[in-house]
Amino acid sequence: MNMNDLKNSNAAVSTTTINKNEFDEKTDNIYEAISITAKRAIQINSEIKKELLEKLEEFATYSDSLEEVFENKEQIEVSKFYEKLPKPHALAVEEWLMDKIYYRNTEKDN
Repeated sequence: MNMNDLKNSNAAVSTTTINKNEFDEKTDNIYEAISITAKRAIQINSEIKKELLEKLEEFATYSDSLEEVFENKEQIEVSKFYEKLPKPHALAVEEWLMDKIYYRNTEKDN
């Protein structure tokens, strides 16, 4: 997932209601469906965090002088962009509902 994927996502930015029957129809178990999407949300969050830290690293200054504090407009714009993105759990739910998450139940595979 990259920044363009996030920008073009249709995931909700605010809270939305999802039909329980639609959400758990793939697993027939609401807890399993929630567990799968929660794990995916953790993966998405770590990807976003890694990407954000890489971008902010470009703006890092390694001077010991506190007098040279200044506002970097580009850094602020990058931060604002990431703040406005849908939350990782919303992205994971969207992926789940659109069948973009691969999962398997190892207990049923045996």
